[in-house]
Amino acid sequence: MRHLPTGFRFSQWDGSQRLPLDPDEVMAALAEDLIEYGDLRWAMRNLMSKGMQIPQGGHMQGLRDMLKQLRERKRQQLERYDLSSIFDDYRERLDEILEMERSRIDEWLQPAPDPQQGPEPPAANDADPHGSEQPDSAMGESFSSDVLKSIAAKNREQLDDLPADVAGQIKTLEKYEFLNPEAQRKFLELLNELRRAMTNSFFNNVENMVNEMSDGDIARMKDMIKALNDMLVKKIAGEDPGFEDFMQEFGDMFGDNPPQSLDDLLEQMQQQMAAAQSLLNSLSPEQQAQLSSLLADRFGDPELNAELAKLAKEMDFLNPGGNDYRFRGDDRIDLESALQLMNEMQDIDELMGQLQDAERGGDADSIDKDLLQELLGDDAVNDLDQIQELLKALEEAGYIRPTDDNRWELTPRGSRMIGQKALGEIYARLKRQSLGNHAVPEEGRFGERLEQTKPYEFGDPFHLHMPRTLRNAINREGPHTPVRLKPEDFEIYRSELITSTATAMLVDLSWSMALRGSFQAAKKVALALHNLITSQYPKDNFYIIGFAAYAKELKPHDLPYLTWDEHVLGTNMQHALLLAEKLLAKHQGGSKQIIMISDGEPTSHLENGQAQFAYPPTPETIRATLKAVKHCTARGIAINTFMLDSSYYLKAFMDEIAKINGGRVFYTSPEQLGEYILVDYVQNKKKRLARRA
Repeated sequence: MRHLPTGFRFSQWDGSQRLPLDPDEVMAALAEDLIEYGDLRWAMRNLMSKGMQIPQGGHMQGLRDMLKQLRERKRQQLERYDLSSIFDDYRERLDEILEMERSRIDEWLQPAPDPQQGPEPPAANDADPHGSEQPDSAMGESFSSDVLKSIAAKNREQLDDLPADVAGQIKTLEKYEFLNPEAQRKFLELLNELRRAMTNSFFNNVENMVNEMSDGDIARMKDMIKALNDMLVKKIAGEDPGFEDFMQEFGDMFGDNPPQSLDDLLEQMQQQMAAAQSLLNSLSPEQQAQLSSLLADRFGDPELNAELAKLAKEMDFLNPGGNDYRFRGDDRIDLESALQLMNEMQDIDELMGQLQDAERGGDADSIDKDLLQELLGDDAVNDLDQIQELLKALEEAGYIRPTDDNRWELTPRGSRMIGQKALGEIYARLKRQSLGNHAVPEEGRFGERLEQTKPYEFGDPFHLHMPRTLRNAINREGPHTPVRLKPEDFEIYRSELITSTATAMLVDLSWSMALRGSFQAAKKVALALHNLITSQYPKDNFYIIGFAAYAKELKPHDLPYLTWDEHVLGTNMQHALLLAEKLLAKHQGGSKQIIMISDGEPTSHLENGQAQFAYPPTPETIRATLKAVKHCTARGIAINTFMLDSSYYLKAFMDEIAKINGGRVFYTSPEQLGEYILVDYVQNKKKRLARRA
């Protein structure tokens, strides 16, 4: 038997739980950009860039948010560190070592008297009465003291002759024999740090190569560099470089995470060399020379130096380059940490480049998730995963589909979703403005139900109002008798007759609509009205005509992609009216109307099929447009015009259209255009059929 769960465990929402993306929310998030620009790919790129609010709470950060975090992290590092402190650190450490060594030299030059030795023996000319000479032991101690003093004096002379610069002092001290063991230990530590830093300019995780290197270790490192050079020569020549043999012999020198291929090794080397070059680029010319001198010839082996120089030359084909960072902080940093900092700065730049490429191309697959996690954490990786799921979620929901040319397009369902959102926004504004709630009415046999009631008459839709019906029976029979219903008790909701309407919406696509910020509002209204008619008035017919220099019919599925015409000039109302007349002539019954949205007077008309443009409008254009108005009027087509401008000349022209046609003219703003058109459409659909008897 199948065992069903008997209970569930609930816990408080802490923001870490991730729910699947809601395709409806994703469509709503990209709808505004799609309506604005008419480009699904651009809208998707913008959504990936800016992110979106999560309905359950919180925000899915977009690529732009990640870029902002990286820029902020880069700025903080630049304002934190002072790269010149690299040399201050070595100077102070070297001064401490020299001070320790000079103290020991002073001790050797001026040895403290031994308290157990007793008084000094008399001088040579102070012979005792017996004329005896000094013992041999005293002469030996005097000779030993003289030798030590001689060594100390020689060492002091060497220290006094040290060069002034840190690099020169270190190079000289490599051949110096320290008298103070602790000073020698500290100097060897400093020397090993420089060796690691020099080696880190080529390799990553190379501590095993340089820690307390003996002559045998230097010889093995020399063999490794030579073998690596031989591999590069073979790779350049197109031969098998023999990477497996190389790693079998030298793999232990590359730390806990050795490279898995020659390409992996070369990529690591490229990063390290770029980091070293970035450090040099970020220093002043004097500091660059000083650092180069510090790192030069650190192993004291001419053959090894020659192999390293050969490696650097062969690596030129990788073009490690390097960036230039201008640090301006006060925090001190040592050389090893500075090289690690350069690696981090380069990683930030690399990830920023990947994010910017993803923003431009709309493809986040090329973003390095490991690097993203390292720099921005797990939340950023989770958000990136959701960004990559956007298209999949929309496709699975049936809102978009791939095309033959590897692009994406809206499905009819997606177009309806966009129109529904536009309609919902307009209704929401109407509700806020207290202009009425346009809920979907209940459909009846002869019309739509109203809230008012009337006595039932034969033929009326039986939309029974039960409370009124029962009250009528009680009033007739009395309150203390059983309720018995009779036909005259029935009271029903009044109904409206919904007549069939054929509508042509003419949308101005001229460049001035976009220039004045009106185009998006007009497009949103077209989407909303189409959604309203198809969902609530399915018997109505709706056409959309766009017009600029010429007019053309637009299909509903093209509405989300509709853009203004920026390449041609003209507002050809004449052509739009003629095309609307032709489309509406297909419908014999019901009412016919034209809804025209524009922001200016006509500036173009047709002559012999060609658009003639002139601004200001010529008398020929005005006459041709008014003639088209008369044609529509003769066919019983009402023209209701919604103007987004109210200049004196425009008002005079619109008044003339209204005088000829009998239609209405509304002067409104882009923000109120949708409310005006939808309220007007719905109100003029309704004619009272039932009257109170």
